[in-house]
Amino acid sequence: MLGALLQICSDSAEYQKALIYYWFCGGSFKDSPYFRERLKASVHVFGVALDLKLWSKAHYRKPSYRADLADNLRNVAIPGTGVPLSTLAHFRIAAWGFYVFINPGLCFLAALNDSRKRRQLWPSDIAKAFREHLLEPNNWYNFWRINSRLAAWHGYVTNSEDYRAENKWDFLKWGEERGVKVTPFLKEPKLVCKHKNEEGGMGIEFFKNAVHGGDWIIQWALSNDNFLTELLPSEAPLSTFRVITASWGGITGKSGVKALSCVLRAGRQNASTDHSAVMFNVDTKTGIIGQGLSNAHWYRIGLWNAFRCPWTPPPSFTKHPDNGKSYEGIQIPDFQAKLQTCIEAHEKLCPEVPLAGWDLALTKEAGPCLLEANLSCNFFKGSFDQNWYFEFIRDYFVFCEQQERRLK
Repeated sequence: MLGALLQICSDSAEYQKALIYYWFCGGSFKDSPYFRERLKASVHVFGVALDLKLWSKAHYRKPSYRADLADNLRNVAIPGTGVPLSTLAHFRIAAWGFYVFINPGLCFLAALNDSRKRRQLWPSDIAKAFREHLLEPNNWYNFWRINSRLAAWHGYVTNSEDYRAENKWDFLKWGEERGVKVTPFLKEPKLVCKHKNEEGGMGIEFFKNAVHGGDWIIQWALSNDNFLTELLPSEAPLSTFRVITASWGGITGKSGVKALSCVLRAGRQNASTDHSAVMFNVDTKTGIIGQGLSNAHWYRIGLWNAFRCPWTPPPSFTKHPDNGKSYEGIQIPDFQAKLQTCIEAHEKLCPEVPLAGWDLALTKEAGPCLLEANLSCNFFKGSFDQNWYFEFIRDYFVFCEQQERRLK
């Protein structure tokens, strides 16, 4: 009992001292005395510190990193709280207090809940679970935040034009120019849409094409190919694979792109897009679909949802809930060629960006093609080689630190 309590206190103290070292002592990631033999913990805790270090710095898609946090966390809440995490992005002191004091407390509660669910309530089990939640979390949210922090920091210190690839119009335009398989788009100067029953000049809208300087990208609606149509429920939307690729090209003197993970986002019946979907992990070596995973409990916002929301992820599943079809064990045809489409896109469109999430569609009309690139990307609970990933992130953090010193 005493040993477990001491471990919890020691882990909390080292976590807090590391944050103080980075925030108030100008501490270096490369030379940090904290978590020197624990790469995953060192990357995670420094990533937490980056939220405040980058707070007012320009972001590649927003006026500041804080503004990007406020925009992208407004529909995400720590399960069981109902409070959108964007709340922390309004005041620096609130974010500071949360990370230093509240986060360790929440991690302790999560450790108690995990131990209860596993029926492992020995103090040593609780201390082990606490260490994981505080220092080496394995949930999708923390991986997403590491990716987003790296993109923000790297974009700031390099000012690379490659980050424009996240803009939907630049993505399509560059893709067509550079031979990347992107979704086709129309070239007509303007499109008009009329309501079938409105009169007197009402019910009519004009859309000027981005090709001709307008604000609208005009495309034909695409449909799923035969392979996906057989898997999906009727009236399912165009459903995509989220493929994450990693590029060494953002570090001076390095090159090379690798596929890290793949997830099938299987759209729900009668949904307009696959933002309403169930997710299935895909093995990047074999193209075989694995178990289904969900992170929906992270999107329960509001007081009522706080009481109804489970603290832990729901069990994995193998069937689509709308048609009962089992996905596990099915192999995606010609999968390596489809992965190569994403690898080549990273090489041609944004080789200097560390990580990119590609929305790959398998369509009847255009074959395999890419809808867009996400550069602050989300693994969507897909599996990947964590040892390789954390070494990759470490090397980029060291590079960004060196580049930032040159800017001063």
